[in-house]
Amino acid sequence: MFTNDCLNVNEKGHLTIGGCDTLELAKEYGTPLYVLDENVIRQTCRSYVSSFKKFYNGNGMPLYASKALSCKELCRIAKEEGLGLDVVSGGEIYTAVQAGFPMEKVHFHGNNKTADELRFAIESGVGKFVVDNLHELELLNTIAGEMSKKVNISFRIKPGVDAHTHNFIRTGQIDSKFGFALETGEAFNAVKETVSLENVVLTELHCHIGSQIFDIEPFVTAAEIMMDFISEIKQKLGVEIKELNLGGGFGIMYTEKDEPVPYEKYMEKVSVAVKAKAAEHGLEIPYIFIEPGRSIVGEAGITLYTVGGKKNIPNIRTYVSIDGGMTDNVRYALYQSDYKVVNASKAGEEPNEAVTVAGKCCESGDLIQENAMVAEVEVGDTLAVLSTGAYNYSMASNYNRIPRPAMVMVNNGVSRVIIKRESYEDIVKNDI
Repeated sequence: MFTNDCLNVNEKGHLTIGGCDTLELAKEYGTPLYVLDENVIRQTCRSYVSSFKKFYNGNGMPLYASKALSCKELCRIAKEEGLGLDVVSGGEIYTAVQAGFPMEKVHFHGNNKTADELRFAIESGVGKFVVDNLHELELLNTIAGEMSKKVNISFRIKPGVDAHTHNFIRTGQIDSKFGFALETGEAFNAVKETVSLENVVLTELHCHIGSQIFDIEPFVTAAEIMMDFISEIKQKLGVEIKELNLGGGFGIMYTEKDEPVPYEKYMEKVSVAVKAKAAEHGLEIPYIFIEPGRSIVGEAGITLYTVGGKKNIPNIRTYVSIDGGMTDNVRYALYQSDYKVVNASKAGEEPNEAVTVAGKCCESGDLIQENAMVAEVEVGDTLAVLSTGAYNYSMASNYNRIPRPAMVMVNNGVSRVIIKRESYEDIVKNDI
């Protein structure tokens, strides 16, 4: 019934995750409730680490893209499983520091890093700054000089690859707010300028072509383009870039319509392309980074809600109202993202009712899913929305002054809180 091994149905007909009855979790911790399966997260981390050993002889490292879900516990797991970290803000850096993450394994991304963030990152010992534009390059060089530091940098490159994904999450084409374009010569000129700067050292090139991608070929093409660019830099400037970050964007299963490729297949085909290009150009095989985020936590997570109302509009639709909504999952409002919804109270029964799952916000667009097929819903039932481990908590808000939900980690039938539920006091603590 479920493609994710951590989900099942128990003898009561209830949905379980990681051996825990979801209705018992809802009763103990309240709803809305984010739930993550620790084993799934760790297994995925290990699969990425082992693929580097298999296809690159260990000459590389996966970086957990923490924007998918940044919290202390995920930083701890990434550390324990041998991953680096990809961060995009001062807040994510602070979280990593507080979790005791080795900061030399952190890469700092972002298209508009502030001066304060750059200083904080240098003070914190961040290992790599992924530079997005010339203004940032000059600012970082100045700040590093003022602090008597020399920092390692990467350039984010737009390789011009169309990843055939949602327009909002395509980031490798020339019309993107991220990075330096290859086609215009912008990227080469940036590399050329860096050679003369005293406080930054260019060690890496980076690209990211988009998110939720199911086709391997765009990744292969991007890797070949980047290796060609490394060769051009060596030929024209006499500088050989020794590290290559190929980004993330690996697709996951949200519904049965999605057909993700096993992540090892990405790694294998891309490694073949990288090695072939290295041989063609007489280059050393660079140290490879990738940045999986969604693929590590997405399918490991679900969100639980309690049904508070049901409204049938004859010949139009049936609304099922839940105690959460766009404050804990804004992705349907933003992207019309598909999710699988399960009546966790009747998970063993066949879906026989089409419903629109509506949130509690004072907003007509506050929907989680439309025309979702579920087992007949009654007020008081627990609904589960699957594959919500990535971006749901990260993008959560206090719209309508609704507190953000708690997050629970489950592991072989045992549960624990990793993020506390916000209180009304938390909502007003910064008010004056």
